[in-house]
Amino acid sequence: MASSIPSTMKGVIINKTGGTEVLEYKTDLPVPSPGEGQLLVHNDFVGVNYIDTYFRTGLYPAPHIPYTLGREAEGTVVKPGTGNQFGLKEGDRVLILNESTYAEYTAANAAKAIKIPSFIKPKVGVAAFLQGLTALTLIREAHKVAKGDWVLVHAAAGGTGLWLVALLKATGANIIGTASTKEKVELAREAGAQHMINYSHEDVKAKVMELTGEKGVVAVFDGVGKSTFDLSMDCLARKGSLVSFGNASGAVPPVTIARLSAKNARLMRPTLFGYIATREEFEHYVNELFGLIESEGIEVRVHETYPLSEVKRAHEDLEGRRTTGKLLLDPSK
Repeated sequence: MASSIPSTMKGVIINKTGGTEVLEYKTDLPVPSPGEGQLLVHNDFVGVNYIDTYFRTGLYPAPHIPYTLGREAEGTVVKPGTGNQFGLKEGDRVLILNESTYAEYTAANAAKAIKIPSFIKPKVGVAAFLQGLTALTLIREAHKVAKGDWVLVHAAAGGTGLWLVALLKATGANIIGTASTKEKVELAREAGAQHMINYSHEDVKAKVMELTGEKGVVAVFDGVGKSTFDLSMDCLARKGSLVSFGNASGAVPPVTIARLSAKNARLMRPTLFGYIATREEFEHYVNELFGLIESEGIEVRVHETYPLSEVKRAHEDLEGRRTTGKLLLDPSK
């Protein structure tokens, strides 16, 4: 297989930050060579995540320019590098958490690559991967949710939101979700949210307090950011946790720490990679996620698989909140 690796490939780079116009689709990028502790992976499907838009816009600084976006992919090992390969070899079907996945090939760190179980169908692995792991680590570590807990999930019909709902349902939590349309409300209900609030015309705080007997929720999982932060604080119960994990509406402004004292509240701004820093942690949570998909029959929803050449449309749809579930790219097109 290694002998058939081409010298150039399709991919998407940015040479500056900005709107979707800075996304440059190329057909002549050099295929990378795997180095120490790396694998060359031919990407079949690539996940699109909100963090990609942060690097595109400059909210998060790119480590270098030009820069290839992307954080995850599903594909096949075509050439191992040197050093520790964690048992992975040529021909293995793998998932990778790695930079530079908006391309046909990625030189991926073997430490964050894992073989896909046979019961996971094509597309399902990458559609579940980063967002599913994010949701799982949030409810296990950022705030360990127990059976019967009342929790609030903003943007419950989004990619990570649907995962939070499904995994919280498996945990036995009482889930209150928010969404902006009737269709998204129904989608989150189908995923397991017992109570849904359409924030386009309902008072979220009033409804949360009504449902919780005026106590509020023990945890809010907020991937929206700036526009929902104050609301999330208002919905918290005494000793509750506000887990702010995204900036879909913009970054949360600086917070005065004394603000937490009124409710003895906890405030966290975690990232997935802080929970899966070691190989042991990575394998533990990936295996738990795959196990839950199988045992709970969790439906992994793919919104659309876009040709890589239409990456601008994918970003526009994501930022325009026109999507439900996971967005994928097909690097072959």
